[in-house]
Amino acid sequence: MSFELLPLRPEDIPLFKRDMQEAFQKGAAAEYLELDEQVLPEQDIDQSLNANGSVAYKAVENGQIVGGAIVVIDEITQHNHLNFLYVQHGVQSRGTGKKIWDKVEKLHADTKTWETVTPYFEKRNIHFYINRCGFSAVEFYNPHHKDPGNPEDMIGGDYLFRLVKVMKRGGPTCLNKYF
Repeated sequence: MSFELLPLRPEDIPLFKRDMQEAFQKGAAAEYLELDEQVLPEQDIDQSLNANGSVAYKAVENGQIVGGAIVVIDEITQHNHLNFLYVQHGVQSRGTGKKIWDKVEKLHADTKTWETVTPYFEKRNIHFYINRCGFSAVEFYNPHHKDPGNPEDMIGGDYLFRLVKVMKRGGPTCLNKYF
């Protein structure tokens, strides 16, 4: 099987958005059985794609898009952010997410820290980021400790884990306490 992480092209964006929305929707629906609202609105994806320093990738396996990622790179500080990483619904649990993340790290080898957030109910995400990718949970946003950058109307928006991965020359390092 051939696997590549390639820059997202404009003609890929509609499929990329649809697949990402479906993956996020199915993940949330597994926790919230009667889910009427869109978990990941298109405007959130557009905001991420258009952010200063944004770089978007598509994961291609055997010629088909099977996932992707959007990262925001700060060229000055190298404290970078993973906005979205998704694996197409039906392709999970085959190592695709780890392949995506490993390629992202190689493409941005000068990174000092990576940061991301994930909803508390996304047990698969928490396992993936902490146990597979080496992130550490450094903060838990909740109604008594709000994330200043998170909209109130997001599913799970009141309950998020902030995750950080500190990198060092030659590879990542574990993080018990963030700075």
